[in-house]
Amino acid sequence: MPSVIPMRLFAFCAIVLGFAGLSSCKFNPNLQGKGREDLQGTWDEGQVAYQNERLQYSKHQFRFNCDSVYITIKTSARVNTNPDSCFNNGTWTEYAKGVYETKKDTLLISATFTKSDFKQKISGCYRIGQYLPAFVIRKSTTDTLYLEGLQDHLPLKLVLKEKTICVQKPLN
Repeated sequence: MPSVIPMRLFAFCAIVLGFAGLSSCKFNPNLQGKGREDLQGTWDEGQVAYQNERLQYSKHQFRFNCDSVYITIKTSARVNTNPDSCFNNGTWTEYAKGVYETKKDTLLISATFTKSDFKQKISGCYRIGQYLPAFVIRKSTTDTLYLEGLQDHLPLKLVLKEKTICVQKPLN
């Protein structure tokens, strides 16, 4: 008889823990996140800071769509640091696609370099793999976004070219 009570107690505790575990869990929605409303749209970088003093500089275009970001990076270089077949007279364009999030005043991007159609790129000229920039959002108005790169501390002034509204899509 003494072994029945511990078995019943064990079974009761297991059932209670099972219900507690199931009631505390919920499935994530099968939709992409909304992202930040004030960032939605296409933003172009105008004049690059110190571009005349630098041997190489890049102009950025960010397209924020819900929690996704599509990035176009146009680079100009005076010095060839790439294989000759990739130098392209010192101008080239790179693309990246990923997601972003903001934490307080910081914009964190988790992206991957892609081809121009934003499909996966596994080889070729320029960078491949992850693109993980982080920016401090210095100021945000309805048509201008001032960022500062956390890696290089260079300012980026982005101007809104097209405002969009997030329409969440199902995740596949």
